[in-house]
Amino acid sequence: MSDGDLERRPLSPWWRHGVILVMIFGFSGLGVVTALTYRDAPPIPGRVVDPAGDLLFTGEEVEQGQEIFFKHGLMEHGTLWGHGAYLGPDYTAEYLHREVEIARDGVARSRYGQPFAALPADAQLLVSGATQAELKANRYDPATGALVFSQGEADAFRQLEAYWADYFSAPNRAPGLPAKTIADATELRRLNAFFSWATWATVTNRPGKAYTYTNNWPYDPEAGNHPSTEAYVWSALSLVSLLGGLGLVLLIFGKYHFLGWHGEEADAPPSRPARAAVLLTPSQRAVGKYLAVVAVLFLLQTLVGGGLAHYRVEPFSFYGLDAVARLFPYHLLRTFHLQLAIFWIATAWVAGGLFLAPWAGGGEPPRQKLGVDVLFWALVVVVFGSLGGEVLSLGGRLDRLWFWLGHQGSEYLDLGRFWQLLLAAGLLFWLFLMFRALRPAIHKEGKGEISALFLYAATAIPVFYLPALFYGPRTNFAIIDNWRFWIIHLWVEGFFELFATVLVAIMFRHIGLVSTRTATRLVYLDAILFLVGGIMGTGHHWYFTGQGTLNMGLAACFSALEVVPLTLLTLDASGFIQLGKGTSRQASSDPDNLAAKQKWAIYFFIAVGVWNFIGAGIFGFLINTPIVSYYEVGTVLTANHGHGAMFGVFGMLGLGVLVFCLRALQGDAAWRTTEKFVRVGYWGLNAGLALMMLVDLFPAGVLQLWDVLQHGYWHARRLDYAMQGLFHRLEWARAAGDTVFLVLGVLPIAAGTLRATILRPRGGEGAGETLAPGPG
Repeated sequence: MSDGDLERRPLSPWWRHGVILVMIFGFSGLGVVTALTYRDAPPIPGRVVDPAGDLLFTGEEVEQGQEIFFKHGLMEHGTLWGHGAYLGPDYTAEYLHREVEIARDGVARSRYGQPFAALPADAQLLVSGATQAELKANRYDPATGALVFSQGEADAFRQLEAYWADYFSAPNRAPGLPAKTIADATELRRLNAFFSWATWATVTNRPGKAYTYTNNWPYDPEAGNHPSTEAYVWSALSLVSLLGGLGLVLLIFGKYHFLGWHGEEADAPPSRPARAAVLLTPSQRAVGKYLAVVAVLFLLQTLVGGGLAHYRVEPFSFYGLDAVARLFPYHLLRTFHLQLAIFWIATAWVAGGLFLAPWAGGGEPPRQKLGVDVLFWALVVVVFGSLGGEVLSLGGRLDRLWFWLGHQGSEYLDLGRFWQLLLAAGLLFWLFLMFRALRPAIHKEGKGEISALFLYAATAIPVFYLPALFYGPRTNFAIIDNWRFWIIHLWVEGFFELFATVLVAIMFRHIGLVSTRTATRLVYLDAILFLVGGIMGTGHHWYFTGQGTLNMGLAACFSALEVVPLTLLTLDASGFIQLGKGTSRQASSDPDNLAAKQKWAIYFFIAVGVWNFIGAGIFGFLINTPIVSYYEVGTVLTANHGHGAMFGVFGMLGLGVLVFCLRALQGDAAWRTTEKFVRVGYWGLNAGLALMMLVDLFPAGVLQLWDVLQHGYWHARRLDYAMQGLFHRLEWARAAGDTVFLVLGVLPIAAGTLRATILRPRGGEGAGETLAPGPG
């Protein structure tokens, strides 16, 4: 069979059927879990009273307190139910431990007339047991909507209002926050009511159950909070799922050797060499300014990250520059760090889609460049408008408009609702531009399926951003966190990754490394492997955020399966390394070969495979089982996984796309200078990231986990722990990795990109005005 006949032979329809069946199964299960979240979320009582019947606070005040929590960006300072930022405490764990101390002291005085600390050991044991039983009892009446607090809970509510008032208003109390961050007495009372309700959910048993609304999280032995039986059982069964999934997939890969980037032996890349004869369209050249924005945002995000790291070692100042600390408090920098990461990575992938669409579609639609230019300026408005709104909001300058124009308050989804709507509209317009460019090829024999998959993957991007609009600032926090991770996990870690797979496949198809048939099969294969575990695996974020144990069981087993495709990516990395070596040899013997010209893009994809296995696979699975997550969620081990997966995978993918587009935009003479920047940047980024994780994030995370096991979660999250001993010295040592990452990694990449796009050198492949046929 000739190469041309093989290219035209259609793939089995079961590839397509497999993806559809996986999505139906996955979203059915995820839909059930989400529906149950509405039913099982910790109830917000209409009124909370003490044992004498005196009103403590109302459900309205709990909802208002949640608004204050979001309005002041406190989820970008500390955590609630383990989710958020890591400089401040976990507000629920801190409230719970202080509540235990207050309630226990009250029981001791009522029974023995002495404070708890003065009692003998046997009496302390009796008082502790009575206190735990008091806190575990569920006195919520769904018929009346009333919740009766025990005397200890009521005393804690009254006393902790003054504690939080001092914490958020006095100088040098809340690390990284300026004095008087929250000074209004009414706001502080309502915030205390919200913390009290959220803490009640962590220690009070569900009706008829032996575990709390948060499945006994946080770990606090003095409160009687220990891992539930379900956490142990489902952790063990998740290992069974992992081993079974690995065995099955490796068996399939052993039987069908053509699965992978190399394809069937007869399924060779096009016989005609892929040479640099493909000219660029006006819309492709217009993508250059997107790449410049990527470079600027990447640089800003890294500088902000350096500021965040410094707050970990000097929480009340910034190298003695108090004015800087006032202008850029921790919760603002943390917001910027996350938002800028999402913006620059998404911009790189959006730009890659626009750049490749004319090649995949076989032509450029009329006025496509105009659409690309309009989308660019819309992107600029959303990015810098939302960042400005967050500055004004956290500075207290937006009043009632904070949720719409300022800081929405949910980690990763901080931008105001108005900017979210504009972003959704921009993504829909981007999808329209993609459709216009891809439509001519969708019905073309031999190329239609890969073009259609490109369009379907692009469609998933705006569709799966919509859950960001499904809640408001007063929605039950458990429901907010459910929809929030539909975005964080499914959008960022799921369908953007699938879209990136299509991008890479089309890039490799264009430069002649794989055939259309192999590229299409790879997209289907990755979709099946990623979505089998990835959709239901979303629930591993919800183990302790108000969902029941059904989610824990499903999420534990399916989340373990997410490691399977990440393991297989090591095979991809090996294949990419061989491709990289091959392109280096081709560069010397055949300098016009497109694959040889794109060797640095291939090197970035090698890094993706390696970091996917390390950051997402090893360090992701380390913290994803329920029993480990129970102790470590919200510790530095989470940040360790986040850096390895977020930048190591998604960031490296974005930079691979950026380098591919840069090379295509430049002729050989101009590229020789840009390549020097890219080479240094590539090795600097990988070395810097490795140093960050090896010197600080992983060992410090292990130390913090050890402290959780020894003393309780509350202790390991307090500033007193973070500012002492080996943990603190490791935080200082991280400066070495950060410096390498910035100076030898980010700066060369940003400088090379800006030089290539702002100076706009002409010549070579990037000089053409029309589109010539691609390879094959």
